[in-house]
Amino acid sequence: MTAHHDTRRRGRWALAVPLALLATLLAGGTAAAGTPAAPATPVLRLPAPTGQYAVGTTWLHLTDPARPDPWRPESRRELMVSLWYPAVGAAGAPAPYTTAAVSARIVAAEGLPLPPDVLTTVRTNARRDAPVRPAARGWPLVVLSPGFSLSRESLTGLAEELASRGYVVAGLDHPYEAWGVEFPDGRVADCLACEREWPDVAARLVEGRAADVSFVLDRLTGPRPAWRGARFVDASRIGMVGHSIGGASAAQALRTDRRLDAGADLDGTLFVPVPAGAVRKPFLLVGSDRPADASWQRDWPGLAGWKRWLTVSGSGHMSFTDRPVLGAQLGMDPGAIPAERQLLITREYVVAFLDAHLRDRARPLLDGPSPAYPEVRFTEPS
Repeated sequence: MTAHHDTRRRGRWALAVPLALLATLLAGGTAAAGTPAAPATPVLRLPAPTGQYAVGTTWLHLTDPARPDPWRPESRRELMVSLWYPAVGAAGAPAPYTTAAVSARIVAAEGLPLPPDVLTTVRTNARRDAPVRPAARGWPLVVLSPGFSLSRESLTGLAEELASRGYVVAGLDHPYEAWGVEFPDGRVADCLACEREWPDVAARLVEGRAADVSFVLDRLTGPRPAWRGARFVDASRIGMVGHSIGGASAAQALRTDRRLDAGADLDGTLFVPVPAGAVRKPFLLVGSDRPADASWQRDWPGLAGWKRWLTVSGSGHMSFTDRPVLGAQLGMDPGAIPAERQLLITREYVVAFLDAHLRDRARPLLDGPSPAYPEVRFTEPS
């Protein structure tokens, strides 16, 4: 596993908080002469989505009675799922970003010199349990799978944008593969997979996540759906987008579950090889600014349907998550691309891909380089 994907050896926030700001955050006092005081726990926020619909959200706890957990085989597989969706109205307080227990585990695992509850302050743009906006045909469904050691909230900025544009989004937590996943009864699943050796564990993660996705589709589109808003989902239009190992899992899920119509991989090495011609549905590869991923070169022939390989100049592995935006608000240097622009690029290209292949809408953004996004290069493997 490359350094871009291995979260056990380096912090995923990548850049240090300036010492002056750290003193302010931790002590709540003045960090240096002329520096204003800040509260011990800062208040963070995600950029507002740009679509026409208000966004609602709800959380589901699902248990698969037919499958042992791959990391704790004495237990059945349990999943936590966040649903984001077009909502009726925008009344009510913003939904929580994550729980205090999950925030504390992320802060501790990453070695962040921040208050343990810092991620509970993130102000989202979705309202908890808001009514679902009806749709005559039903809304297309998009499944999101986060990177290794990350939990489902890491893709909230993308999920809210998709919901505002008319998609139902199911963001999955994969327990024991993230620093922390909290269940409704207060139990917290820690990252057992983080204790395993790479690369042997990679294929196990990819195959297990594909099974998680299939189970969630069963519970959202089957005869006895777990969510009352499921009647507004169009089960004939389903896509999957994943970051890092979640992106590799999208390629696997397209091979194993015929209900999926399109998939996107955001900077994820394809740990399970894709045989030639194995994926015949649309697939989007979006990579960070680093040497070309050898697995993408290897498996390009395996993508036999519509496909694009985009590279975002100046980006890093975490650019496709909420981390740069939140980090910038904590005083971290986002790198070559401003933090909110990193999220904007991810939003625009993922939405264009899904609009094109789940809604049959023309999206010229996918046809070639755009002057509006000069950071995005179209890669043609040799």
